[in-house]
Amino acid sequence: MAEEFLLGSIEAGGTKFILAVADTEGNIKAQKRIPTEDPETTIKNTIEFFKQYPIKALGIGTFGPIDIDKNSKTYGYILSTPKPGWSNFDLKGSLERGLDVPAYITTDVNSSAYGEYIARGKDNNKTIVYVTIGTGVGGGIIQNGHFIGKNAHPEMGHMIVKRHPKDTYEGYCLFHGSACVEGMAAGPTLKARTGIPGEELKRDNEVFDFVAYYVAQMLYNVYMSTRADVMVVGGSVLNEEDLKRVRKYFKEFNHDYVETPDLEKLIVRPAVENNGSATLGNFALAKKALED
Repeated sequence: MAEEFLLGSIEAGGTKFILAVADTEGNIKAQKRIPTEDPETTIKNTIEFFKQYPIKALGIGTFGPIDIDKNSKTYGYILSTPKPGWSNFDLKGSLERGLDVPAYITTDVNSSAYGEYIARGKDNNKTIVYVTIGTGVGGGIIQNGHFIGKNAHPEMGHMIVKRHPKDTYEGYCLFHGSACVEGMAAGPTLKARTGIPGEELKRDNEVFDFVAYYVAQMLYNVYMSTRADVMVVGGSVLNEEDLKRVRKYFKEFNHDYVETPDLEKLIVRPAVENNGSATLGNFALAKKALED
């Protein structure tokens, strides 16, 4: 009989940390959301939560960019980020020291990609791409059960895109303005264009067509690079109806150049409900921390 113990998951976002504890079968025993404040406060609150449960390992999916090179002196650090106080912060080390357990760290979108890989049957014959369209835009890729990006992780959200013919927005990205996906499709661009928060906008507003146009470009570029079997679109900005527009633009960009699977099966919403892919992935990655 397999040993039973508890595992921890942290989805470390720019605005909130989602903390969870589960047994080895993935049954969640406790969850909590805490605000992402300065590193000292946030890590203190995180450690206090997990101290209530005898977890044996921790899986961390975090906002980035982060150092994932295990041979690097700054492995597990948050690198240069607009998030005040978090640049060059040792996230992995701080949590391992505070909880005295091993941790596996990757990006939040990699964790989500791994969760989708698990939820979809751990099929090593398929390449799975996961992208999130939320406060930021990012993506992760699983091929043959492994992440793409050994010494550094993908930054799909900063892929260069062309402007929608009707879109005059100057762009949200601090680095690329209107030239990248995040600058034109992230959640904050909705309010910036209209003055209305995205969750209050009617779905027929043309800004959702703009976002679909940029997301379709990103997915088309990724598909042409990876020939993925499934591309999962998570996050809060686009819903199932919006994906119809994404598929339409994807088809136009392809212009019958390469044969693709049925686009309704290629470009899909997450298999895990309530954007819970990262938490599922983190529990599995926590087990890997015990093997390292």
